[in-house]
Amino acid sequence: MTPRYARHKRTTLAVATAVAAGALLSTGLTTSASAQTPADSAGHATLAAAPTALSAAARTSLLQQAQTGAADTAREIGLGAKEKLVAKDVVKDADGTVHTRYERTYAGLPVLGGDLIVHTARSGKAEGVTKATRAAIKVASLTPKVAPAKAEKQALTLAQDAGSAKTSADQAPRKVIWAANGTPALAYETVVGGLQDDGTPNQLHVITDAATGKKLYEFQGIETGTGKTLYSGTVTLSTYWSGSTYQLYDTTRGGHKTYNLAGRTSGTGTLFTDADDVWGTGTASSSIADQTAAADAAYGAQETWDFYKNTFGRNGIKNNGVGAYSRVHYGNNYVNAFWDDSCFCMTYGDGSGNVHPLTSLDVAGHEMSHGVTSNTAGLNYSGESGGLNEATSDIFGTGVEFYANNSVDKGDYLIGEKININGDGTPLRYMDKPSKDGGSADYWSSSVGSKDVHYSSGVANHFFYLLSEGSGAKTINGVSYNSPTYNGSTVTGIGRAKALQIWYKALTTYMTSTTNYKAARTATLNAASALYGSTSTEYKTVAAAWSAVNVN
Repeated sequence: MTPRYARHKRTTLAVATAVAAGALLSTGLTTSASAQTPADSAGHATLAAAPTALSAAARTSLLQQAQTGAADTAREIGLGAKEKLVAKDVVKDADGTVHTRYERTYAGLPVLGGDLIVHTARSGKAEGVTKATRAAIKVASLTPKVAPAKAEKQALTLAQDAGSAKTSADQAPRKVIWAANGTPALAYETVVGGLQDDGTPNQLHVITDAATGKKLYEFQGIETGTGKTLYSGTVTLSTYWSGSTYQLYDTTRGGHKTYNLAGRTSGTGTLFTDADDVWGTGTASSSIADQTAAADAAYGAQETWDFYKNTFGRNGIKNNGVGAYSRVHYGNNYVNAFWDDSCFCMTYGDGSGNVHPLTSLDVAGHEMSHGVTSNTAGLNYSGESGGLNEATSDIFGTGVEFYANNSVDKGDYLIGEKININGDGTPLRYMDKPSKDGGSADYWSSSVGSKDVHYSSGVANHFFYLLSEGSGAKTINGVSYNSPTYNGSTVTGIGRAKALQIWYKALTTYMTSTTNYKAARTATLNAASALYGSTSTEYKTVAAAWSAVNVN
């Protein structure tokens, strides 16, 4: 066993939220023919439009500055007198450009679908605005014609249809402005908890028209995924020595902790501890005290943190240096995993027979990436934006798997291939040809938005594979792929590293809560232009890959 230290040490040890799909408006965005700044101190060329790593203090300072000037910004971008901006997030590029994401209020009410991003040059000059909705925010009356009780009853009925036994709302109807899919309207938002049919926690948000009582929209606040470790072999974890025992507590990555729910479906659970700092056995066990699933979850969280930090300069899920936490052994025979923004945590079931925990590396990366999406674009977990939300988690979960470079779980473009959720050894999803799973869409069509978000995600997953690796037959890390195209074209990939940079920049600076597939094409083209130039091979390949999945 490795030596013990007084504090943390490293020791070798024996798998959404907000509103609806709509248009994204980008105006006045600049492009550049040359997209690189001088080399850094290590001699590596730096992309001028790539995000820089911000310390927690620097990020807080930029957000405070943005909030202080929010009233002036609102006037400059043409918002009405009743509208106010609330700074939510900020990204600063290597060339000094700042992208500030705002939520919006109208007469003091939250505007769902009112989020926007202001792009500001280093000089302080505004270069453009990306909006979740084109419509001007204005309603004729702020007085409801429908009682809150009617909205609550509607929400409870919908939640009960999904399996909830709740008889009252967890969050009573609140007045909002619904602006996500058409003319803004005064509405109620009601949230109902409980459990869904499969045991997943319920956070059903129901939007009810305050004038007619009609349901305008519904979405789940719980974002699910599926997937020494059991899956990654012998790995190294950061743990913490406290008194006379070790804790599964990583002080080097924002204080991430791994807890044992021991079959419960609520609460934080009990922090995993151990006397000899050897966690798990590498084999499956149905015991609710088993450490193996915990080791997988801790390893996945560790690799995901490092992936975001070293690939994009992102300091944790919220980019504020604070770690989430993980819970394992959720429920009984629970065949799923999910991210919950309200607890800022990942939760994993033990799968069929409680011996197939959904704690594989790509599932862990998938779940934490839901948190990144929630704290950046906030892609609505329904319709086409919901598919993009799920695809973002698949894309970055895949990025985590390749980043980890684990010899037992090599990087691939298969999702959940280790967790055997189908019982026959097949993956949950395929990125090269999504329809191989029997339900996902290879290409965009007008009906894609009506699919479950885990299936509508296929269009973006296919796009990302084509952008990274190209079309046709090939073998990568021992896995055979053969990716088709809608238009019969041949696509030559630009490589996964560049494809990840483009998707991340699009997510964090050009996508909003209402982004649909057409708008995602625009967002990724804007990102490719900013990073590599509007005449670059990368830009042209983004366009070609979207056309190859019928997004034109």
